[in-house]
Formats: sequence, C-alpha cells, structure tokens
Amino acid sequence: MSLDALREQIPDYAKDIRLNLGSLAGEPALSDQQKWGAFLASALASGNPAVIRAIVAETEDKLSPAAINAAKSAAAIMAMNNVYYRATHLMSGGDYKTMPAKLRMNVIANPGVEKVDFELWSLAVSALNGCGACLDAHEKVVRKAGLTAEQAQAALRIAASVGAAAAVLQAESALS
Repeated sequence: MSLDALREQIPDYAKDIRLNLGSLAGEPALSDQQKWGAFLASALASGNPAVIRAIVAETEDKLSPAAINAAKSAAAIMAMNNVYYRATHLMSGGDYKTMPAKLRMNVIANPGVEKVDFELWSLAVSALNGCGACLDAHEKVVRKAGLTAEQAQAALRIAASVGAAAAVLQAESALS
C-alpha cells in the first residue's frame, strides 16, 4: 500500500484529511528526507497498522536505510520521553523537573542522520504524543539549527494529518 492507497481508504466525511495528506506529500518547505522522515516517524507513533504499512511502503524508496532507522528511533525514543517529560511537566511537585531522568537516550546524540532532521521528527512525534515540554525543547533545537517556523510547522502539519488519518481508520475499523 502507498500514500495514495491510504488516501483512498479515508472516507468522504474526512475528505480534508485525504486532501491534506496529498498536499503534504508535495510540501516544498522541507527537504525530501525531512518530509518523508516526518511522515514515517508520525505513522509509527500513530500505532495504526494500515497507516504504518502505507507510509512504510511510500518511504522505502525515498529514504536511506539510515534515515528509516532514525525515523523509527525518533518514534521509539519519543514514546518513552514524551511520557516521562509530560508527566514531570504536569506534576505539581517541582522536584521532578530538577531530577535527572536516568533514562538512556543515546540515540538523540547520535541518530545516524543530520541532527536537525532527527529533532524535526522528534518534534512531530511529540505533537502526536501531546508532550508540551518536548515540543518546546525540540522546536528550540530545530530553530537554533536554522530551520524556520514554516519548516517546523510543516512537520507539525504532517503529524496532525497522519494522526488524523490513523484516528479515522481506527474509528472506521470499530464501526465495521
């Protein structure tokens, strides 16, 4: 399955999601690696098998093996970090914010692709996972590395559209 096949599975009531996925596939603000890595990391973070299969099929010839691995790593490490940092951010006890996490996060320092691309993918995944602390941290890093607000927004739009596609397909599978 490809992105086009995924779009065909989205029902008419969610036509906007279908259209957004199509326009984001041609997003000019990001390099191909940034764009397709954001799609892949977001799909993996969505947890929806149909979305994952479609985006994996779409990206396998658009991303290098190193970039595919890094996008998978971004989804994996953010699955852990978003839970931890969201919790410490939401808890009223201030002690937790100053304590070391004591969680291994080596992949962030050496992701196997340009750090800015990995951080952009981590930003997208953090949006899907709803971690404000991680969103702030990763947005700060990508902006400091020279990406524009429009580029960060493009990754967020990809995450939003992929997440919405996953939600629609999940709802449809529950209805059938």
